[in-house]
Amino acid sequence: MIENKDFEDLNYSEKPLDKGEYEDCRFTNCNFVNVDLSNMSFTDCQFTDCHFSLTNINHSVLNDVSFSNCKLLGIHFNNCDDLFLSISFDNCNLELSVFYNLTLKKMLFKNCNLTGVDFTETNLTGATFQNCNLKNALFQNTTLERVNFNTAYNISLDPENNRMKHAKFSKENIAGLLSKYQIKIT
Repeated sequence: MIENKDFEDLNYSEKPLDKGEYEDCRFTNCNFVNVDLSNMSFTDCQFTDCHFSLTNINHSVLNDVSFSNCKLLGIHFNNCDDLFLSISFDNCNLELSVFYNLTLKKMLFKNCNLTGVDFTETNLTGATFQNCNLKNALFQNTTLERVNFNTAYNISLDPENNRMKHAKFSKENIAGLLSKYQIKIT
């Protein structure tokens, strides 16, 4: 087990990260593009200014992991170990990532680009999308009860195909709930 260690300015696309369990570690300005992180464990870890595009996280544990200022394009979070899955995102680009069929209760997405992200059949009860771009994000059979969309934007979802009891929307983003009807709101 690797514990309480700082990793800075490393390119794991050239030299892979050692397989293992990482606990209370900090990764800063590291490149994980196209890297295989499958079957690895990250607990109480922080990733800041890292690039994860097309990174393989199959069967990996992400327990109490935070991502800040990271690029995570096309990541299939649905393939990681969902038993201990606990993650948060601040100022991250998660474009085209997949959270299909996960339980992400009380999840925090803050200042994130979630363009084209797949939340199909995901349980997002109590989650917050604070100042997030949800353009073309896919919500289908998604549990959105008590989700806070107040400051999110570019929302388009069908209330008839999602569970949305007590979800919060601002007046500015409510039009995205009616987009399937192709009506104009003035």
